Amino acid sequence: MKHTPVRAAFALALLACGAAAHADSAPLAHRIVRVSLDGATDKGTSGRLLIFAAPADKAKAAAKDGKVESVDTNPFQPKAVSVAAREVSWIAPGQSVDVDADGEAFPSGFSSLPPGEYLFQAVLDVGHDYNYSGRHGGDLISDVTPVKITAGGSIPTLKLTKTVPDRDVWQLPPTAPQAVRDALPEARKHAHAETLESKALTAFAGRPQSIRAWVVTPPGYEQGNATYPVVYVTHGFGGGFDRFAGTIATLWDAMSKNQMPPMIWVLLDESGPTGTHEFADSVNNGPWGLALTTEYIPWLETRYRMDGKTSGRFLNGHSSGGWATLWLQTRYPKIFGGTWSTSPDPSDFHDFTGIDLYAPNANAYKHADGTDIPLVRDKGEVISTFETFARLERVLGAYGGQLASFEWVFSPRGADGRPLPMFNRDTGAVDPHVVAYWRDHFDIAQRLRTQWPTLKPDLDGKIHLIVGTADTFYLDGSAKLLKDTLDKLEAKSDIEFLPGKTHFDLYTEGDDRQALLKKISWEMYEQARPGQGKPQGRLPKH
Repeated sequence: MKHTPVRAAFALALLACGAAAHADSAPLAHRIVRVSLDGATDKGTSGRLLIFAAPADKAKAAAKDGKVESVDTNPFQPKAVSVAAREVSWIAPGQSVDVDADGEAFPSGFSSLPPGEYLFQAVLDVGHDYNYSGRHGGDLISDVTPVKITAGGSIPTLKLTKTVPDRDVWQLPPTAPQAVRDALPEARKHAHAETLESKALTAFAGRPQSIRAWVVTPPGYEQGNATYPVVYVTHGFGGGFDRFAGTIATLWDAMSKNQMPPMIWVLLDESGPTGTHEFADSVNNGPWGLALTTEYIPWLETRYRMDGKTSGRFLNGHSSGGWATLWLQTRYPKIFGGTWSTSPDPSDFHDFTGIDLYAPNANAYKHADGTDIPLVRDKGEVISTFETFARLERVLGAYGGQLASFEWVFSPRGADGRPLPMFNRDTGAVDPHVVAYWRDHFDIAQRLRTQWPTLKPDLDGKIHLIVGTADTFYLDGSAKLLKDTLDKLEAKSDIEFLPGKTHFDLYTEGDDRQALLKKISWEMYEQARPGQGKPQGRLPKH
């Protein structure tokens, strides 16, 4: 039986009374969107209810063949789709809930939507992970519903009729090249899922916690008894254990064609409920770096023919994975023989995507002159500001977003058990006390500046970093500061800035989307097996 919650009905009554008393000068009434659980599941559930709305003409123009399969946010067009949200503690089949679309909403309340034709869709994010992975297995969704917005009109009930299926770990993205698709069936035979329950992480969390990865063995591994160098790969934000199929196929295809040397690749899953834990030893997420280096890697080395020594253990990661590999190399320099980190998240917090967190009265939203701080750019055009990104993330949910993920890794723990926010979500004001903790524990450049005499014997020459000068998230700025730090320390390093490259085309040369990875792999192999490889188009050394 469908019903309207008492609180929502009371709010509607107040709105109606207000409209009657102030008909001439009243602001627009709040838009209420009703959502019912109508066939998506036969069980009661809970989650964060999200309502998406987009102008119909623009949505259809952007869709393939004009057929809109979903209405969703896009970080590269952050204000193109409106979204409203509320927490739902419980909804049973046949019941409904009302969402005040002028309460928690982005970019503004739905009452400000101009009259016209729209497409709406409701999503119940049952896992509270929408900020990280978007629509995920188990989420409940409505059909895309045409809605005509008029001054006094109502919005039809959105019915949750479908459940998002679990993702197939071997599903390739639509953009995957044909060569990758052709290679996947054989590559799957050489990819092994390895999961280990960690004693350190379990003790921290008070419940079982595991590290998992895909281990990809090279051609000939099954027939011989030789050992191999190993590359530990960490993915970027939004990645995970179920999104490595393309990487697995790419690695196998390239090694089988001798475009990459024979090595073992360990594709680590660094995703979690709070975002990417980045294998950092965090007071919020737990001792992931310790667990990796003292439990998981030694365990793998008993199961596979790995070199099992520093000179044969390498790191590679992009974006958040790039920061993770930089951190692992500088935190555990005796374990790894070198990191090849690409487009890493900020390694010097004097430039945190364009923000100097250490400046007096620092603000994440505004420069000192009052202008907006950009966060996303494309071909020189600012696509999104830091504030826009933060406000959208807050509406989508409290967990798993990119900005909140930084705090779960870097921040001290608050009295409520959650990490202290680095900046105020309303004003953008940076908390200098939280930043001081960030500096002392996770600013990589600061670590190098203060601990170089101790780190040098095991770290010198092991840092390799590549970033584009047009990085989409302005990450080249922080990389330049890291290079300045290393140069002042007279450290051996290999940091390269690729002219005009962005966050998303850094690895591409011509038609080869993985050209940079192939070059990196030969550099690693030359270090592990001097003179035994055939480097192809080596990167210049600095």
